[in-house]
Amino acid sequence: MIQMVEVADIEKTHSNPVAELVQTACKFESHITIQCDGKYINAKSLMGMMAFGLRKGLKVEISADGVDEAQAVDTIKEFLAS
Repeated sequence: MIQMVEVADIEKTHSNPVAELVQTACKFESHITIQCDGKYINAKSLMGMMAFGLRKGLKVEISADGVDEAQAVDTIKEFLAS
């Protein structure tokens, strides 16, 4: 499953957005990837997500593969869009 989302101002709504995003992703069994500009990052990797540089206005593609992929993509999309 794949969905596109534009990243909101996650710094305003989350005290530590990267760590919270990784914690959220780790709740799912599916492999979750966030992609932008040719970079593919495992959403469960704290170091990878820190290096990715999520910021307001960035358009990213969220994909997941596994038993709970639909819920995983929807949850990550909601996190980034809020």
